[in-house]
Amino acid sequence: MLDHIKQYFTCDAKRAKNAALSLLPVIGWIKMYRIKEWLLSDIVSGISTGLVAVLQGLAYCLLASLPPWYGLFSAFFPVVIYFFLGTSRHISVGPFPVLCLMIGSVVTRLVPDEGPPANITGFEGLTRDEQRVLVASSVTFLAGIMQLAMGVMQVGFVVMYLSDTLVSGFTTAAAIHILVSQLKFVLGLEVRGISGPLAIIYTLEIIFEKITSTNVCDVVISLVIMVVVFIVKELNDRFKSKLPVPIPIEVIMTVIACGVSYAFDFKTRYGIDVVGHIPKGYESPMAPNLHIFQETTVEAFPMAIVGFAVAFSVAKVYSVKHDYTIDGNQELIAFGVSNIFGASFKSFAASTALSRSAVQESTGGKTQIAGLLSAIIVMIVTLAIGFLLEPLPKSVLGAVVIVNLKGMLMQFREIPYLWRRDKPDCVPVFASILLGLDLGLAAGLGVELISVVLRTQFVFKSLMDWVFLCISSSIYRNVQLCRNQREVRKCTNSILSLQKGFLNMSCGPIKESEDESNMEELDLPTDFKDLPSRIDWNAELPANIVVPRVDTHSLILDFAAVSFLDISALKGLKTLLKELIRVEVEVYIVACDPYILEKLHNCCFFDDEVQPSMFFLTLHDAMLYILEKHPLESTEKKPDYDRFTFLIVPLLR
Repeated sequence: MLDHIKQYFTCDAKRAKNAALSLLPVIGWIKMYRIKEWLLSDIVSGISTGLVAVLQGLAYCLLASLPPWYGLFSAFFPVVIYFFLGTSRHISVGPFPVLCLMIGSVVTRLVPDEGPPANITGFEGLTRDEQRVLVASSVTFLAGIMQLAMGVMQVGFVVMYLSDTLVSGFTTAAAIHILVSQLKFVLGLEVRGISGPLAIIYTLEIIFEKITSTNVCDVVISLVIMVVVFIVKELNDRFKSKLPVPIPIEVIMTVIACGVSYAFDFKTRYGIDVVGHIPKGYESPMAPNLHIFQETTVEAFPMAIVGFAVAFSVAKVYSVKHDYTIDGNQELIAFGVSNIFGASFKSFAASTALSRSAVQESTGGKTQIAGLLSAIIVMIVTLAIGFLLEPLPKSVLGAVVIVNLKGMLMQFREIPYLWRRDKPDCVPVFASILLGLDLGLAAGLGVELISVVLRTQFVFKSLMDWVFLCISSSIYRNVQLCRNQREVRKCTNSILSLQKGFLNMSCGPIKESEDESNMEELDLPTDFKDLPSRIDWNAELPANIVVPRVDTHSLILDFAAVSFLDISALKGLKTLLKELIRVEVEVYIVACDPYILEKLHNCCFFDDEVQPSMFFLTLHDAMLYILEKHPLESTEKKPDYDRFTFLIVPLLR
């Protein structure tokens, strides 16, 4: 024990270097930065992303029920910290609409639009806006502490418990809340903020009661902005291969709206609510309020989880595409420190917005230098030219927020499908809409866990008992399986290489290099034009495609222990089957429960590649079929089972 303790606290040059590289990932990629090749792309990306960040910072701040200019703080301070501590080179850190809405619900609960604020020590002598800023920064500070603690304790795996359907349902419900919250700006109505269960119902009730007081000028401006922005965004998507950079239509329309509003004095002539005075510079740092910590602990934890889960998911997509690794625990530390530091300067919780990250990556951003340059653009606006945005109508910001909800709102089309196939998967959507985002997330996660427990406790075997029976030509007996580590590792590596995205058309190829100096390259080509739908192992693979050869010709999945399959499992299973089929591995499923088979049919599981003919009643039937299709060279009538090895690998869900 003493030797272990001594070794743990021993520090040498190598351990110090590894610790520095782990805590400051910027050191790892900055030393290999290619100035001539990457700097210009990062500059273009940084300017484009910075302009979008300014607009989204102002717009998303309305969701948090704060004065708009505080959104500029959230688009600056967290970005600077993430530049040094983050492991993703492509995400754009800053305000995220779902987090802003969650903060807004806390803010309006403690400091409502009407009536006295909550009895909080430290509210004395502060205006309503100052009280709200104190609440937002304090809950952000607390969420940052939680993220930092989880990162230090190496519990980044918590996102594994958030299934795809849970996250999708949560974000869909959040989009509905965001849409409703922006109606008051689009319609030009005064609607007090409401939080808690059924808040969305009460808000809609107030909006319909005041619908006759709608400001027509706000409605016209919003409709024009939404139509133009939507059309140009569609054109950007359709012609993205021909455009050097996406057209920054949101920025263009914002500038036009500011100019028209100033020229025709919309505020005075038409009673339009505008952004108003934007102070120059940054405010002095502020300590969090401990009393607010006690009041917001329940809300801060889901903020910490959601902010990290969304950012990590986006970062993972870009890391696969550009072939580098990200560290979930380090990401927790990065966002934790970013939120703690930002909250000290009155910013609110940061994550990443999907549209802003897409701009940073699609405009050629190679590293977080683009993110740092975007923060500089935000700083210039804050220090020098923020006054130009003062005549901007808030209805323009509301319209921009609504247009950017397209991706999340489109997920609503999956709800009827989920309701018909697996009703428990719909709980996160309805619970989050009716109960609020924090309670809805907790309810959705609880129902998901209870559903799994109930479905598995009524069978004698667990879902973890799924097995692969990999049948391959070999001379080892079944009893030698545990000792044959080399064959197990070879089969596992082949399967893992498939799961890492080798034949996933949305991801770049994984190239294994013996030269460690090339493992961190950022610009490995991702060319799929020569990639076949099936692999002929006797032919040469396309350039930059390297994958362990699969000697297995047949694979049997024993479904005897499977009691149910949810939608996420169906998607994962179908993806795995397609990847195996495309590398000429024949897949067979045995002992499948009739309920499972019926559900596969109902969910349109089968197609030209995945066919019902792969199902067999028993393992023996499948073995006989395989032996008939792949006869042994031996002339003996009785099969020589010594020439087969059965590799048993648990399939973790």
